[in-house]
Amino acid sequence: MRNHMERKRKTMSADDAAFFRERGFGLRIGFGERPALMVIDMVKAFTNPAMMLGANLDSQIEAITRLLALAHERAIPVLFSTVIYEESGLRDAGIWLLKQKGVVTLKAGTDGVEVDPRLDVRPDDSLLVKKYASCFFGTDLIARLNSRRVDTLIITGCTTSGCVRATAVDAVQNGFRPMVVREAVGDRSEAAHAQSLFDLDAKYADVVSLDETLGYLRDVGHNQPA
Repeated sequence: MRNHMERKRKTMSADDAAFFRERGFGLRIGFGERPALMVIDMVKAFTNPAMMLGANLDSQIEAITRLLALAHERAIPVLFSTVIYEESGLRDAGIWLLKQKGVVTLKAGTDGVEVDPRLDVRPDDSLLVKKYASCFFGTDLIARLNSRRVDTLIITGCTTSGCVRATAVDAVQNGFRPMVVREAVGDRSEAAHAQSLFDLDAKYADVVSLDETLGYLRDVGHNQPA
């Protein structure tokens, strides 16, 4: 029965992909000329599988590490994000607090909000503090990107179905080219991860490989002074 369901899902996925292609979805946006690397919510609350919001993101850490090394080498802007709630009773989480218990692990002053120490955070990197899913919502991310004349957002981090997806959708809505690096994003649910990548690539972003992205970052000439 299980094998039958797996075959059915694969058939449905292939049928869906063909249908979307026939309808003109999934065209390429393409990389631009001035990228920034966005590392979304790779904090201990999400990268520690033992925590309420956590998952095993070891392979994503490895992929992001390679991207960070090249971005730092080429002076490409790097932005990390975290989620921090500072008010008593987590009032600054709004009604989102009613939807999931895990927000309690994102209190200010706890190590859950700290970037995973396996990632190389440099003094010149930016740290974006947010309250909700999208890195754009309620933050100054647009101003930060515009001040650097960024046109392409290399998106990594977690979770694919949550903050990665929300950020990619907001990126394209705000005129940035969202490039979601397949090997560098992850989720608690493999099904949610796969479906989100499919949907993003069809309608909102380019889902690109790690090797393709590394090649682009090596060659792009954006990091020369304007």
